[in-house]
Amino acid sequence: MKHLLSIDDVTADDVSTLFETAAEMHDVQNRSVKKLPALRGRTVINLFFEDSTRTRSSFEIAGKWLSADVINISAKGSSASKGRACATP
Repeated sequence: MKHLLSIDDVTADDVSTLFETAAEMHDVQNRSVKKLPALRGRTVINLFFEDSTRTRSSFEIAGKWLSADVINISAKGSSASKGRACATP
């Protein structure tokens, strides 16, 4: 599943896979080394338009647990808050 836009898009197999993945991630958090190599060598950039320490921290931790380099950007001081267009590579 690439995008979840409606519960109508979810199959019983999707729900089963979701719970299996959650159980695996729970097991990872009980290990001494809490990292998986899934995003090794990749960079995750989180852009937040609203202040939320809990959400920002959760996304940052998730990226790091998957071995990604994580960059957090707040829209308040960025070009996005000034009405400038943001380009993506």
